[in-house]
Amino acid sequence: MRELVFALEYEPGCNQVADALATHPEADIRSLSLHATDERLWRVDHATGTPAALEDLEAAFLTADYYADCLVTEDCGATQTTRVLDREEGTLVLYSAWERSPACASVPHIARGHLGEGVLFETRNEGHHYRWRLIHPGDGDVAGFFDELRAAIGDCARLEMLRTADTGPRAGGPDGAQRLSAKQEAALEAAVDHGYYETPRAVHVAELADHLDVARSTLAYRLRRAEEYLATAYVTTETASEDWERA
Repeated sequence: MRELVFALEYEPGCNQVADALATHPEADIRSLSLHATDERLWRVDHATGTPAALEDLEAAFLTADYYADCLVTEDCGATQTTRVLDREEGTLVLYSAWERSPACASVPHIARGHLGEGVLFETRNEGHHYRWRLIHPGDGDVAGFFDELRAAIGDCARLEMLRTADTGPRAGGPDGAQRLSAKQEAALEAAVDHGYYETPRAVHVAELADHLDVARSTLAYRLRRAEEYLATAYVTTETASEDWERA
């Protein structure tokens, strides 16, 4: 199995969900479930943010010219259904189902064409930044996938490759977690120094990326990898401590 991680950085005005997120830097959307066949796509998304942010995001999903993950910039004639599954303070869960038309294109459908069936998808949206993580069998045409994806997004988004590797246990750190690279350490130190982890945050990812002169998607990915390492280290240490106390 192989892992692909990449990001689409949308230009303003190209994706109304991304525009709504950019208006509310504290908000984000992550996929809870995402499935596609040749003709259809359906997904469940979990959005977090302020009441105003969630109101704008709900409007973008329910009323905007937005078909779940469709990369066509004009009305492609698809049939889209979106429903609110749950709404609580600070969170919104949305279900979207989409039936394709001949003009439609999307990341999952392009992936099916080049990487085969059985691809798993995970997404996270923050501002105009849309990160994708794909797990695929490993015997498909990855170059063809990215070529068609670049052609589909055109000038509306910039594609940035973040990671491609075999899946499986990662050696080197606590409980198999990969050790931090120098760039990940630097990103984490800068985030702490500039108040990224304060409540409320003193700086958002986009501002910190500008300060460090790196792409927003690159910084976001480095921070997530660093956070993964630290969380794994903490849980491993706590578990070891509990086992020692019981012994």
